[in-house]
Order: sequence, then structure tokens, then C-alpha cells
Amino acid sequence: MKEQTDKLICIMCPLGCELTVKHIGGKVISVQGNGCPLGEKFAKEEFSNPKRVVITTVQVKNGKRRLVPVRSDKPVPKEKLFDVLKHLRKVQISAPVKFHQVIVENVLGTGANIIATDEVAEE
Repeated sequence: MKEQTDKLICIMCPLGCELTVKHIGGKVISVQGNGCPLGEKFAKEEFSNPKRVVITTVQVKNGKRRLVPVRSDKPVPKEKLFDVLKHLRKVQISAPVKFHQVIVENVLGTGANIIATDEVAEE
């Protein structure tokens, strides 16, 4: 395989450093442009095992609102992101919903829980 160079914007801290990543396939050879050690860690994870936090809504029955915002309590593998979203479209919970209530535990075996990021009172 041939060495390639890609650019990424680091999201690990507020600096938003532009990283230059040299890699062969999924193996990172070098990272330049990071203003802190987190940039190198981010680049290596992004090429070997990218992950994303899931943010969406879930349906609520008998609530003052029909939807509650939710997020994953830790990132899920990027390749499972759309499967998780598809699964959550089918989830319906009953009011009341409490802040940080676990809505789905270990969603699709990712190790991440889906938690409520707001409250919904009963009608």
C-alpha cells in the first residue's frame, strides 16, 4: 500500500487544530499540527476505530410533549450509527421521563446507553 496524507480537524478540545495525518491504510504513521496530546489520540482513533455520540429524539406516550431529546452516554462505533438511529425511531416510552433517565441500555450491544437530555411530564 501507498502512504497517504489526510487532513482532519481535531474535536477533542476547543482549539480545533488542523491535523495532517500520514497513514498507510488504517495505520497512522505520523500526526502533525496538534496543539496538545489529544490531537494525536483523536487522529489514531479516527483512522482505526471512528466513533460518534448519537443525538436524536425518542417518542413519548402520554406526555405533555410527544418527543424527548436523547443522546448516547458514550460514543458508538461509526459503522453502527445508522443502525442505532433506525432502532431508536421504533422506541416509544411512557411519561413521565426524567433527566438522564436511561431509555435504552447497551443499545445494539455497543456498550452505550441512550439517556434522556430533558424531562417530559405526564399529560
